[in-house]
Amino acid sequence: MKALFCFLLVFPLTLLAQELTNSEKFWKQLETHCGKAYEGVITEGGKEGDGFTGKKLVMHVRSCETDDIRIPFFVGEDKSRTWVLKMNDEKRISLKHDHRHEDGTEEELTQYGGVSSNHGLANLQMFPADAHTSEILPAASTNIWWFTIDETSLTYNLRRVGTDRLFTVRFDLTKTIETPDAPWGTED
Repeated sequence: MKALFCFLLVFPLTLLAQELTNSEKFWKQLETHCGKAYEGVITEGGKEGDGFTGKKLVMHVRSCETDDIRIPFFVGEDKSRTWVLKMNDEKRISLKHDHRHEDGTEEELTQYGGVSSNHGLANLQMFPADAHTSEILPAASTNIWWFTIDETSLTYNLRRVGTDRLFTVRFDLTKTIETPDAPWGTED
């Protein structure tokens, strides 16, 4: 009887330990799209001459490792951008923007982004600018990037706090497109 009582006390703690954090739930949703590519449209902040408007926007969930997801973001023929998401030991996600030249070398402004300050929501993860971002891009010190995901779409968003800068691209997750070539700096 004593053993059964101890089991009943410990069993709920075991269940709690196995429950996923919101960041892990978000991660698992993203992983379901690994290997797939989707086309996007600018829904906020686009304007003529911004380098994005009028171009085909494609994201490709190219690589899904245990603690590392890489998503190239192509703007027309420009294959310089990859979003790099990493899960840390505290189950918080970081976002870095890996920018490459056509020859694969890193651009001067690269590896900027941030780390989620908490576990976020299962369908929303936010990344305030980190110290590295503030150092290499002082104007981006107040940037907040975030992704949302649900059954039909993924959005990539950028807000520069204290300004009117807002940029959102919505990708339709209901329609896969042909898988693109590798981003610059990555071998197939």
